[in-house]
Amino acid sequence: MAGKVHLTKETWRVLLVRTDGPALIRLAIHVGIVLFLAVLISLQPPYWPALIILQGVVLIFLFAPLHECIHDTAFKSTWCNRLVAIVCGWLLLLPPAWFRYYHLNHHRFTNDPSRDPELTTLKPLNRRDHLIYMTGLTTWWRQLLVLLRNAFGRNRDEFIPRKAHRRITVEAALFIAAYGIAYQIFGDAVYLMWVVPALIGQPFLRAFLLAEHLNCPDARDMTVNSRTTVTNLLVRWLTWNMSFHAEHHYQPAVPFHKLPLFHQYLRPQLQVIHEGYFDLNRDHWSRLT
Repeated sequence: MAGKVHLTKETWRVLLVRTDGPALIRLAIHVGIVLFLAVLISLQPPYWPALIILQGVVLIFLFAPLHECIHDTAFKSTWCNRLVAIVCGWLLLLPPAWFRYYHLNHHRFTNDPSRDPELTTLKPLNRRDHLIYMTGLTTWWRQLLVLLRNAFGRNRDEFIPRKAHRRITVEAALFIAAYGIAYQIFGDAVYLMWVVPALIGQPFLRAFLLAEHLNCPDARDMTVNSRTTVTNLLVRWLTWNMSFHAEHHYQPAVPFHKLPLFHQYLRPQLQVIHEGYFDLNRDHWSRLT
């Protein structure tokens, strides 16, 4: 690896140690904000539609703890990682057993056009297709199809081992049943406090995730094929430090709360760093035809 960083065993020990505390605190605040906004929306105070946008952003970035939990790094406790992944995955139509295999294959074959599952859907090359992509509607549609195929035992993804097929089928079927139960309990309120905010929030997640590997080369060097985006404290908090994406790809076992420290060690080796998500998305838009 060209961008190899040399750290002492003690430094690696500090970076790799897992604890439950930081994730419990952040998750409690994150979920607390989601629930608080849901209550406010249900009360429909003045200007309440604006709260739906805010709810959408906070809700959709539950993708961040889902991502950390499928790596088993958010918590020290395995059962905490599993439980949080299930709840967040259910809210986002993204069953974690399937997503774990999908995402770990992305790590194994980052930016490889023939083997990285994130590249099975090509990023749009013109402004019209880019706008469609950024709505997130195509993302929701693909996730719905995955859920249905899995539930009916028709998954054909090459990255899913045969031994996992039954688990993935059962998980998807239980997810669908739980959606039905939620609607029976809460009725049309699920649209106002969950479905509509999630639809509105998805473009923000698309803009965020686009930065991770956009225009990075197909290379095995993680300091080259992944991008770290320098951003403000609020974004780093909401995204559970996922902006340190090159660091995460370099060593996925580093917990989210240690990524800022790891960044200090790795930054001299990083080849792809960008200042801010707005500027990156604007620059990308300017290059489209």
